[in-house]
Amino acid sequence: SIFLNYSRGLEASRDAWSYNSSKNKIQENIKKLIETYNYELSTVKDYSSVERDPKKIKWTSSLQSFYERKKELDFDDGEMRVSLYRPFSKQRVYYSSMLIHRIGQMENIFPKSNSENRLIIVPGPGAKIGFTALMADRMPDLGFNSACQCFPLKLYIDQTIKEGLFADQSLSDQFLITDGITDEALKHFLDAFSVEIFSKEDLFYYIYGLLHSSEYRERFKNNLSKELPRIPAVKDFKDFMRFSQAGRKLGDLHVNYESVEPYPVTYKQGDERLFVTDDPKSFYRVEKMKFAGKRPNLDKTTVVYNKNLTMQNIPIDAYEYVVNGKPALEWVMERQCVKKDKQSGIVNDANDYANETMNNPKYPLELFQRVITVSLETMKIVRSLPKLDID
Repeated sequence: SIFLNYSRGLEASRDAWSYNSSKNKIQENIKKLIETYNYELSTVKDYSSVERDPKKIKWTSSLQSFYERKKELDFDDGEMRVSLYRPFSKQRVYYSSMLIHRIGQMENIFPKSNSENRLIIVPGPGAKIGFTALMADRMPDLGFNSACQCFPLKLYIDQTIKEGLFADQSLSDQFLITDGITDEALKHFLDAFSVEIFSKEDLFYYIYGLLHSSEYRERFKNNLSKELPRIPAVKDFKDFMRFSQAGRKLGDLHVNYESVEPYPVTYKQGDERLFVTDDPKSFYRVEKMKFAGKRPNLDKTTVVYNKNLTMQNIPIDAYEYVVNGKPALEWVMERQCVKKDKQSGIVNDANDYANETMNNPKYPLELFQRVITVSLETMKIVRSLPKLDID
């Protein structure tokens, strides 16, 4: 194994409750759920008789286990964080070992909300959507990349564990920080280039670059559909470094997607500088983006953002960048919307994240433009990758 430890994404099993674009709304939702749970715990003796109204609570087998062990819930035991719910889509999450159904190994990857790390995220074995990899610097949801598996650059180990592998690692606050990649893995690749020296970080980005190789994905398509990726060493060290450098560029691009330059689309309504926006929250409010035209003749060069704005001259090449089964741009269109969960009645309004967290009502529109840039640059880097020369 190349990595010392890895994890699935967060499995909430109550997404409408655990994730939301609004910090205030998620607090209200979770407090309602906790209040319902604690009331049932104090008044109902048998789990078979508890409240099951989906507008009040969402049960899981893990929550049932806590109920049967008579454990109360306390809102202060959890923490509000920002997570990656889907590709290029951040959401607030209530992070709690009692209300997230399965947290995997995330305590060793992001032990605190400000813990710095990077992850190579790939689909879980058996995914039907085709293999893609995406890098992130925050906890992802399990559905971020189809039952995703997350491989970290670093691991955080509670400092009370000071023996064995972690005895000589660096210390930060109460955590020991160690490399996610094992010494054995680094040696394996160093031995492949006996006269060369490189770091575990170089290897980390080599892996990310290699996983974007169209030749690699096609050659090992059957394996990638059934199991986690296997990473070969290329024959030439120059190619190793080219993959590593490309992987670093891709990683920086994919992690920092909110700060890249927005692609300069044009607008059907004319020059954006002349728009009258006395009420920016209303003017840029998005309900549901859609393509111009009608199926099966959709015009993907034109996207109706809202009643005020229609983007034009979107480069069709941008849709070539696909992750988790669809173009990155279509993930933005799908997630930057207002959606009501049928069972719970909870509303998730992407404009809340724009206004509350980003303090920018234009965030959804700019996000779409930035992901155009990300998509075009990604494909440019992918096309520049060296030939896959392996034994």
